[in-house]
Amino acid sequence: MTCNTLSRTLLAAGMLLTALPGEAETINLQQAVQMSLAADPRIKEREQVVEAARSMVQEVQGNAGWRFSANAFIGLAPKVEGGFYRNGAYSGVTPRSDGDRIDGISDWTHLDFALIKPLFTFGKIEYYGEAARGNVDLKRGELRQTRTDTVYETKRAYFGYLTARDTRVFLEDMQSRLNQSIDSVERNLEKENGESKQSDLYALQTARGLLSKYVNQARAVEKISLDGLKVLTGIGLSEDLAVTDERIAPVPFPQIDLAEFQARALQDRPEMQQLEAGLRARRALVAAKKADRMPDVYAGVIGQLNYASQRDRLDNPYINDPFNGGGLTPVVGMKWDTVFGASSARVDQAQAELEALNHKKAFAVAGIPYEVSEAYVNAQANFNAQRELSEGVTAARRWMVASLADLSAGLERADTVTDAIKSYVLVQTEYFRTVNDYNMNVAQLARLTGELK
Repeated sequence: MTCNTLSRTLLAAGMLLTALPGEAETINLQQAVQMSLAADPRIKEREQVVEAARSMVQEVQGNAGWRFSANAFIGLAPKVEGGFYRNGAYSGVTPRSDGDRIDGISDWTHLDFALIKPLFTFGKIEYYGEAARGNVDLKRGELRQTRTDTVYETKRAYFGYLTARDTRVFLEDMQSRLNQSIDSVERNLEKENGESKQSDLYALQTARGLLSKYVNQARAVEKISLDGLKVLTGIGLSEDLAVTDERIAPVPFPQIDLAEFQARALQDRPEMQQLEAGLRARRALVAAKKADRMPDVYAGVIGQLNYASQRDRLDNPYINDPFNGGGLTPVVGMKWDTVFGASSARVDQAQAELEALNHKKAFAVAGIPYEVSEAYVNAQANFNAQRELSEGVTAARRWMVASLADLSAGLERADTVTDAIKSYVLVQTEYFRTVNDYNMNVAQLARLTGELK
C-alpha cells in the first residue's frame, strides 16, 4: 500500500468515526441522584437564600461596631459685614439689631457628623443576632428539604421509566404473540380446515385492539419519565440518556424497624430541624422586641462645621453664629426612641408567633410518626404483594403459553385464549406497578427521615 493510499484510508476512517452519532450517556440510580443534586436550580436558589441569611447575621453583628453619620450641604445665608456692635463700631452697650434685614447673599457650607459606638443596648444586638443565626439554620433546613425532594423526584422518574419501559416491552411481546395467533386463525379460515371459527378471529382482534391501547399508553409514559429524568439530571431534553438497570426490580426492604424510623424522622427530618431553628429564632426575637423598649448607651465624637464667605467671623466664646463656626467634642450619651403602645404591640405579636410555632411543633411531633408509619405499612404491604404477584405471573404465563399451543392445535377456543392473555397482561402489569409502588414507599421512608441517598 502506498503512502497516499494509506493517508486516504486513515482520513476516510476518521471522517466515518466523526460522522457516527455519540453514544447515549448511561447512568445508574445513584449517579442520577448525584447529577440531580448538582444540577437542580432550586437547590442553587436555596443556597443563595442561606448566603443571604448569613449576611443578615453579619449585619446584626456590625451594629455593635462604630457608626458614622454625616450631613453636608451648600446653601445660602444673609451677607453681613462688621462685628457684633451697631455699624460695626465698638460702643460697649448697643448690639446690632439688623438681623432681619438682608443686605446681600452669601454662600453657606454646612457639615455635621457623628462617630459613635454602642456601649450597652440592653441585649438588643445579642438577641437580634441569635434570631438571625436561627434564621440561617431555618434556611439550611429548607435547603436540605429541597435536596431530599430532589432525590425523591429523581427516584420517581427513574423507577417510573423502568416500569414504563418494562411494561412497554412486555406488551409489545404480547402483541407479537397475539398477531401470530391471529395470522394462524386467518390461515385456518382461508383453508376452511375447521380448526378455527370466525368468532375466534373476532375475539383475538378485540384483544389486540385493547392491547394496542395499553402499548401506546406505556410508550407515552416511558418517554415522559425519561424526559423528566433528563431534566432533573441536567442532561437536557435533546440529549440521549440510558439507564444501567435491565429491568425494574424491588429494592431491599429496610433492615430497621418502624420505631427506629419514627425516631430518626423526629430527630433528623429537615422539617423538625426547621422547627427547632424557628423556635430558637422566635424566642430571641421576643426578647429583642422587649429590649427595643430600652435606651441605648453610647460613646463617640460629634462635630459641626459652618462657613459663609460673605459674613465676618465672630470669635466670642459666648456667642455663636449658626452660619460661621464649628466645634468637635467627645460624648457619652443615651438615646431612647420608643413608642410605648406600639412597642408593646410588637412584643405581643412576636409572642403570638412563637406560640403558634409551638403548636405547629406539637402537631408535627404527633403527625410525623403517623406519616412514617403509613409509609412503612404501605412498604410492607407492597413488598409482600410483589412477591406473591411474581408467583402469579409465572402461573399466568404458563396458562397463556398452554392456551396458545392448544389454540394452534385446534384444542382450545379463542375466548379462553383471550382470557388467559388478559389475565397474564393484568398480573404482569400489576407486578410492575406494585414493584414501582414498593420502591417509592422505600424512597418515601428515606425522604421522611431526611436521608439523601
